[in-house]
Amino acid sequence: MELSPLLQDLHLCSEQLPSPTLPPVTVLLPGLQQQLVGAAGQDSAAKSLIGRVERLFQTADPHWLFSPASANQGVKQEEESWAELQAAYGGLVSALIGCVALPLCKDDSSSLVSTAYQSIPAWAALVSSALQPLLGALGAWERGVGTRGLLVTLAPQICVFTVTHFQDQPWTSSSSRQAAESLHGALLRAGSWRDSAHLLMGEPGRSRGIVCGVLDILQPQLTRDSWQRCEAVKLVFAWTLLQVTRPTLSPHLPRLLPPSLLLNDHHRPENCMLGVRCLHHIVLNTPASDLRQFNRAEVLYQALFKHLYTTEAAVIQLVLSCLLDLLLVLERPPSSLTSSPRKPGHHDEVLRLVLTHMEAEQKVVLRRVYASCLPQYLDRMGVAVCRHLQRVERVLLGYLEIRDPPEETSRLKILEGLQTTVRAAWPRWKCRIDMLLPCLLRLLLDVSSDAELTESIRQQLMAQTAQCLHLLDSCSHGKLQCRLQQVDRCCCSSEVLGCLATVATRTERTLTDGSGQTT
Repeated sequence: MELSPLLQDLHLCSEQLPSPTLPPVTVLLPGLQQQLVGAAGQDSAAKSLIGRVERLFQTADPHWLFSPASANQGVKQEEESWAELQAAYGGLVSALIGCVALPLCKDDSSSLVSTAYQSIPAWAALVSSALQPLLGALGAWERGVGTRGLLVTLAPQICVFTVTHFQDQPWTSSSSRQAAESLHGALLRAGSWRDSAHLLMGEPGRSRGIVCGVLDILQPQLTRDSWQRCEAVKLVFAWTLLQVTRPTLSPHLPRLLPPSLLLNDHHRPENCMLGVRCLHHIVLNTPASDLRQFNRAEVLYQALFKHLYTTEAAVIQLVLSCLLDLLLVLERPPSSLTSSPRKPGHHDEVLRLVLTHMEAEQKVVLRRVYASCLPQYLDRMGVAVCRHLQRVERVLLGYLEIRDPPEETSRLKILEGLQTTVRAAWPRWKCRIDMLLPCLLRLLLDVSSDAELTESIRQQLMAQTAQCLHLLDSCSHGKLQCRLQQVDRCCCSSEVLGCLATVATRTERTLTDGSGQTT
């Protein structure tokens, strides 16, 4: 059918409604789809056609646009008409979005230069502008009739399109990002969705979300051989996954876990970090029983544990944080198992490797990452840290001796870890006071004379050191005070003397009995 006379009959430039004698919209939309596909590579023709489609949705009668041709016939005919209408609109929206298809990489090991996306932002803004009146008219019409069938059908395609183009990436510009954000807002308003998470998950028992539809679109591109060819696919997948929380995430776990593992296994740090974030989100939002099913938790553990051998600080930081939560799925916290001897487990394996790397690490950024995570792992181990105490002692002493200006992140975290260990395993520290006391006193002297430190950092270091001294004094039943009295006061500043006096005069006991609990 020739569409130009038909589009003119719709009076797109006037306020008149379409004539009742017009054919059903399901006749018009496939023709528009064919013309859009045929105009590929003809910029002027495609832009003109997209503009006419936009005017169609702005001016045509919503009842004619969105009512099935057999609305007043039998149930079977009505269902067939709805399916035809949904297919027609789905094809048109797909053709519109296809005008902005991102170029693909030639293979899975190469990437495109930014100039390859030069024309994409303008097309994205044009298509966003054409889809907005469709969503506005469709949303108003479906609210009037009390249904969201057609909107829910179109929402996954439009959602994938908007997420692709509202992120700051080489294929977007400020204007295209603004247009995509505006279109995404129009989508939420059309369906009365509160936010993106509500759009994807819906409301249990009341309305279904579109996460299944979005995954249906992404799934063919998320295979091992194809996911790297389009730069946007991984970003849309990660955005979708991070919006979905419990209890909605668990039923989709078989579709969400494999792509996350693919990203996690990639050699590029940015892809690996994206995969670790996805896996961490899955761990936090999936019941432990579902993760243990089919040995999934062990697979996740092995996939994450191997990253501890990398030298990328950002990757290690994410992995250690994720492992801390995953370990609770694999086994009970060692600190809770005190009634009987305990075999080494995954907690011991991770802590052992972390301590090994900390001993030999020379890079400042990696030392900070390790030091920041250590207190959490020591706290999780509880009294079971005794199995690693010799190595823990070497690490703590070694890190306290090295400056870490200007924030002194490493030293502050190591002091926190020392306090945690002393509280958990205080009987084992009584025989180690002679090793720790000189180190802590040197730290006080260094901090008091370091002109590069700000006053707030200096006070934090001295306060944390004083707390460590107090805990050691408590676990030694006051023997530390005798050694402090032997310190040569002539070599100490007033700040150091004040700190030592605070330790010496504190009579409140921090550790009570053999349980290691504080008062």
